[in-house]
Amino acid sequence: GASGRRWVWLAVAVVAIVAAFLYVHFELGTKLSLENLKQSRDALRALVDRRPVATVGGFFALYVVMTGLSVPGAAILSLAAGALFGLWTGALVVSFGASIGATLAFLTSRYLLRDAIRSRFGRRLDAIDAGVSKDGAFYLLTLRLIPAFPFFVVNLLMGLTAIPVARFYWVSQLGMLPATVIYVNAGTRLAEIGKLSDVLSPALLGSFVLLGLFPLIARWAVRAWQARRVYRDWPRPARFDRNLIVIGAGSGGLVSAYIAAAVRAEVTLVESGAMGGDCLNTGCVPSKTLIRSARLARDLRHANAFGLRDVTGASARAVDFAAVMRRVRAAIDTIAPHDSVERYRGLGVDVVQGYGRLVSPWAVEVDAAGVKRTLTARSSVIATGSSPRVPSLPGLDATGYVTSETVWDLTELPQRLVVLGGGPIGCELAQAFAQLGSQVTQIEQGGVLLSREDPEVSACIAEALRADGVDLLLAVEALRCEATDGSKRIVVADAQGTERAIAFDVLLVAVGRAPRTAGFGLEGLGIRLSPQKTIEHDAFLQTNFPNIYAVGDVAGPWQFTHTASHQAWYAAINALFGRFKRFAVDTSVIPWATFTLPEVARVGLSETEARDRQIDHEVTRFPFAESDRAIADGATHGSIKVLTAQGEDRILGVTIVGEHASEMLAEYVLAMKHGLGLNKVLGTIHVYPTFAEINKSVAGVWRRAHQPERLLAIASRYHRWMRS
Repeated sequence: GASGRRWVWLAVAVVAIVAAFLYVHFELGTKLSLENLKQSRDALRALVDRRPVATVGGFFALYVVMTGLSVPGAAILSLAAGALFGLWTGALVVSFGASIGATLAFLTSRYLLRDAIRSRFGRRLDAIDAGVSKDGAFYLLTLRLIPAFPFFVVNLLMGLTAIPVARFYWVSQLGMLPATVIYVNAGTRLAEIGKLSDVLSPALLGSFVLLGLFPLIARWAVRAWQARRVYRDWPRPARFDRNLIVIGAGSGGLVSAYIAAAVRAEVTLVESGAMGGDCLNTGCVPSKTLIRSARLARDLRHANAFGLRDVTGASARAVDFAAVMRRVRAAIDTIAPHDSVERYRGLGVDVVQGYGRLVSPWAVEVDAAGVKRTLTARSSVIATGSSPRVPSLPGLDATGYVTSETVWDLTELPQRLVVLGGGPIGCELAQAFAQLGSQVTQIEQGGVLLSREDPEVSACIAEALRADGVDLLLAVEALRCEATDGSKRIVVADAQGTERAIAFDVLLVAVGRAPRTAGFGLEGLGIRLSPQKTIEHDAFLQTNFPNIYAVGDVAGPWQFTHTASHQAWYAAINALFGRFKRFAVDTSVIPWATFTLPEVARVGLSETEARDRQIDHEVTRFPFAESDRAIADGATHGSIKVLTAQGEDRILGVTIVGEHASEMLAEYVLAMKHGLGLNKVLGTIHVYPTFAEINKSVAGVWRRAHQPERLLAIASRYHRWMRS
């Protein structure tokens, strides 16, 4: 209980104070050095000879206390153990002393810190706990063998997880043993230095070479053990047909194959559908083409605002939806050669149009028009993308529906369109169809649109959609679909349970996308999935089979074309050259945009996220209404918001709402990527008049808020003196 915890806190505090006093009083910080160890070697050895049991016991207790309290000097004590007691006795004392001390630190963290930290970061620790419960012993052993983190940090962090105490102890005992033996052995050799020639003795040099090589050897041993464990049921081919096989020819797959071919690797790219994936054929390209036509239709309706006559009356008859969709298909056809089979074969990629399925970690079965063959490769990249989620809504199949993939098959503009979902896809398409002339109702179960954005951003987009004629129904739940007498309706209920039926001609389901993982052999191999059903991978994009990589939507956590391309470079390079050097994916600066009118573009933290994480920050805003170019274009609806570290110009996040927001964001992505602050943005010349100049304006607002008042006061007195 709380009372017991207070007593433990008191006991730990007393022990820590006493230890700190002894540490300072006996000047252990200066005495725990190699030089002092060598100078006092003879006296200490004499003490061991006179009182061996008491000396060993006292040394053991000191080691436990120092490691338990995370006091510096454990490495010197390990060398001292070898110098005083020899290899075997010294290794025994240090091994058990380190493990017991580590366990005490572990228990202190668990008993005193875990509840407080869990109350603040509980959801984030759940994922760590899940990993620890599955492979906690292996992860801990890796950290012990390869000291990526100081041991005391490992002790404290593990105390926050659910790993059992006994498992923590024995894994620590086993994992720290090799390093213990090496350090103690080095100590025995160090004790033998009596003259200059001893320094060059092979035994002593060998001990210190082992100290330097141990992390590399341990890392290699851990990888070899992991590979043996993962691949034990899968025979490895004597030779491989390819260096790399890529499954999926969306953005991630295309870039992976391109990189491999560029470095002259043998690569096969397998795609069962259209080259270019969702982005080219059913996502980014067609939606932005539609949005451009819809924007023009909207501008025609508001032409009077620009001083144009007799245009708005004709705008109602201006939309030829069939022609709009022909333009959409023409845009796809124009871009398609960039991603075509012919182009990639010309680049040196073996493109196979068929279904690819992993049948072993080294082999992919390819089914091309019923003809099956199996190709082997040293590595594979899974880039299978995602597909629209379809809710289990009663009556949905009977009424029929379209998704973001099939809406492009429409040839007539729906008179009544219902959009289910308030995310980026739902908002973009709801607004576009409303601008083209459809009567649009948008249903969102949550209380806001674009729930990942700050509340004022969501409110701004809701206002814009309503202004374009979208009937927004927020905080309502879709209950069922009905089809009677040729009429189709969706029934929803608000928070009070009041039902309402909405008639529609077309129902667009836009409630998110699900990673496409079924049918590619992942289950048979046992490739792990995350709780979000994406393929589980590490920082190098490796799955639990280190030679199989995942990129793009199927890897997550982002579902953007540009992040898929970004990941693909790392996956291809790691797959081809990882035995020499691996690169962890840099996800520190990830931008995204929603192409509504106004656009929403963001990079880094939102204001809500900064508050939730209790990050000290400042917010600087600048409205589009004060931009000369925005005024000239009649595009004053919007603003920019920049989050900076408290008292610094370091950029933590940027949110832009307004026309051309996605283009303006690039400057901040570059600045954050390379550590440039608002002062650098302010000192950069921007073309006038442009929307990009707003970036400089907001930097100026920040600068004025951080003026050096004392220097300005001195300057004011100086100028007054100069006038006298």
